[in-house]
Amino acid sequence: MTAQFGDYQDEIYQDGLRGIVPPFPMSFEELEARARAALPPSLVSYVAGGAGNEHTQRANVDAFTEWGLIPRMLVGSVERDLSVDLFGLRLPSPLMMAPIGVVGLCAQDGHGDLAVARAAAGTGVPMIASTLTVDPMEEVAEQFGGVPGFFQLYPPDDRELAESLVHRAETAGFKGIVVTLDTWLTGWRPRDLSTSNFPQLRGNCLANYTSDPVFRSRLDRTPEEDPPAAVAHWAKTFGNPLTWDDLPWLRSITQLPLLLKGICHPDDVRRARDAGMDGVYCSNHGGRQADGGLPALDTLPAVVDAADGLPVVFDSGVRSGADIVKAVALGATAVAVGRPYAYGLATGGTQGVVHVLRALLAEADLIMAIDGYPTLADLTREALRPTRGTAANPQ
Repeated sequence: MTAQFGDYQDEIYQDGLRGIVPPFPMSFEELEARARAALPPSLVSYVAGGAGNEHTQRANVDAFTEWGLIPRMLVGSVERDLSVDLFGLRLPSPLMMAPIGVVGLCAQDGHGDLAVARAAAGTGVPMIASTLTVDPMEEVAEQFGGVPGFFQLYPPDDRELAESLVHRAETAGFKGIVVTLDTWLTGWRPRDLSTSNFPQLRGNCLANYTSDPVFRSRLDRTPEEDPPAAVAHWAKTFGNPLTWDDLPWLRSITQLPLLLKGICHPDDVRRARDAGMDGVYCSNHGGRQADGGLPALDTLPAVVDAADGLPVVFDSGVRSGADIVKAVALGATAVAVGRPYAYGLATGGTQGVVHVLRALLAEADLIMAIDGYPTLADLTREALRPTRGTAANPQ
């Protein structure tokens, strides 16, 4: 029998026979608690916090509990296939790592982006590297070990700089560009405001800018000579509120697949498809940008329907393998996880991230085995039912 993701639990139990217990937590709650102890309070607030009173952030997580998978017996799901096709790439599972702008700071050595990239290489789970990294994108990409990586672009208010960042990503070997639409300015985040902490304004995670020839050409002195001036210029140019009129330009600057991140309305999906985008990324930024909105999961079925076969990546509120299974059943092509792997990084570096990813995949795999869904294609909307009659209609 071929190896399965669920075999990770066998490894853990076999280690137990030799008196070895897992060095990393098995539950999200314990993982978060361990990370809180390892990180400075201001960084914990930045990673854990959401917008406003964090209603949307909590709703993202709670939305998964509104759906239940119906078990199917006598299927004989001895072997499972979790692989997916994405932009011509064959990935071993639907799991991806969502972009996190401060993940570089979450490692004890301050080079978390490199550690996460190494975890991607060790698991086959693609990393979507943020524009905001501690180390330049080229150095991050070198750690992928042949696993596809994606580059997340915060479009700056400087087209030449945007084009430079995208072309660098192409040259570095990234396989797609994820364009974040909902963060051209920062949402109201009380936790960060209470500590007056915005990491980038302190000069953190700006390596892709300070290493960029176009960005450097905009400065009177080099970033090394005048760091405050570089930060000030970054703050001035960071946010670009793109409109539909910008998409032809965006499409023209790269042959890589383009995904628009932050899409939650079916009309926006159709316009993105008509504009030549290669996929959409259904997300509300994990509840970090705007409070009072719908859980991202509630918008997913309509997004998938409007995509009409276009790939749909999903994130926001994913905490478990069960969540991955449910998002796939609602139509997601790929499912990205955020805070859990950041906490794994804080707890144990690359190996902490590897543990979190393997645990998520093991749970998803075992659920599919036990409930009788041997392939992702078997996970359809008909496999789900509302748990208490309150979930959005998936039809």
